[in-house]
Amino acid sequence: MKQSGFTLVELILVTVIIGILASAVVVNYGGFVMDAKIGRAKQDITNLISSVQTYAVEHNDQYPKALEDLVTDSKRKYIRELKTDPWGNAYIYKAGTNPKKMDFEISSAGADGAPGTADDVTESSVHE
Repeated sequence: MKQSGFTLVELILVTVIIGILASAVVVNYGGFVMDAKIGRAKQDITNLISSVQTYAVEHNDQYPKALEDLVTDSKRKYIRELKTDPWGNAYIYKAGTNPKKMDFEISSAGADGAPGTADDVTESSVHE
């Protein structure tokens, strides 16, 4: 009587192949997640830039002192709520002095949470 089924070697070989394929998928998925977070940070920065510019126009060419002013202003709310960046950190805002030249900066410190490093998302990266 002949028994049918898989040998131990065949089962091990299939398991190894599935493991290799699964690890390739996980590595590629990680890159997509980071790209999505960077994309969201760029979109948030674009929205904040627009809100700051609108604020300046409606406040006699004065920038808000902080991004929180866009939510708590007595005239109106320029944004509903101030979000954190995709990595859970507050967006970095440096107010300028000349609204006609748009000399303010809004950025995200990126995944490492440290400003001034290579993974920062800045206004210039929004326009790339």
